[in-house]
Amino acid sequence: MSTDQALASASAQIRRAREDETKRPTIAGFFDEATYTISYVVHDPATKEAAIIDSVLDYAPNSGRTSFGSADLIIEYVETNDLKMTWLIETHAHADHISAAPYLQEKLGGKLSIGKDIVRVQDVFGKLFNAGTDFERDGSQFDHLFTDGETFKVGELEGIALHVPGHTPADMAFIIGDAAFVGDTIFMPDFGTARADFPGGDARQLFRSIRRLLSLPDDTRLFLCHDYKAPGRDVYAWETTVKQQREENVHVKDGVTEEEFVEMRTSRDKTLDMPTLIMPSVQVNIRGGRLPEPEDNGVSYIKIPVNAV
Repeated sequence: MSTDQALASASAQIRRAREDETKRPTIAGFFDEATYTISYVVHDPATKEAAIIDSVLDYAPNSGRTSFGSADLIIEYVETNDLKMTWLIETHAHADHISAAPYLQEKLGGKLSIGKDIVRVQDVFGKLFNAGTDFERDGSQFDHLFTDGETFKVGELEGIALHVPGHTPADMAFIIGDAAFVGDTIFMPDFGTARADFPGGDARQLFRSIRRLLSLPDDTRLFLCHDYKAPGRDVYAWETTVKQQREENVHVKDGVTEEEFVEMRTSRDKTLDMPTLIMPSVQVNIRGGRLPEPEDNGVSYIKIPVNAV
């Protein structure tokens, strides 16, 4: 399916869902303030089949200890509502939190999935962390690799995956019914857009990916992966619409040119520190959320490359 065909198919799906409420998902967001991440449980009210998008494993960087409080809240919601897990979806290999997908899969089932260009991210970071030949760089840590324009189902709900690179080469947006889960492409309109300076990131690609998303119907519901509560706003928020983004986004609203965006994004990214959890997060997330294999003492180790980033 071509880029234009994928976008047309996504737009048609959204319109069908707006006209027929039985084609719209029920969505629950779970906000993790430690990483400013929103995880979602999306389900079909008719069949109760569900997907979890961008889950969080609790990680204490000072001790290296993991825990499951955030994931257990999701499990409680799924079990209370008698949902059946179909998909465990990652919009990309996150650099700011560790995925809890393997833990959730063990408890709830479902296929662990990500975009097919995860192999590019695995190649880059596999070299950075000197992961060796035992670390497969073919996406085999995931059950399914989505391609641009690929359709899927959550129960009877229609879904379509769109490739939206720029933040990383592998970013995907997942549209289920009339709702688009856009990962780290854009934030709330008063906060703007994601950075594009990670390995393989590209501000020009990011602009084009965002404009692709903003070509969807105006009333498309957009669900964001993060919120950092822009100055002057008292509450966290993570749902917006295409129309609101086109009219109000401080970085990429209608009228902002590609060149203006690239200049702004490039200059802004030079002032940003790396995310606090980038080293553990990427190292684990390129493995599908699994810790590196334990060494001969039974302990898993996170590598920190010195003066390499």
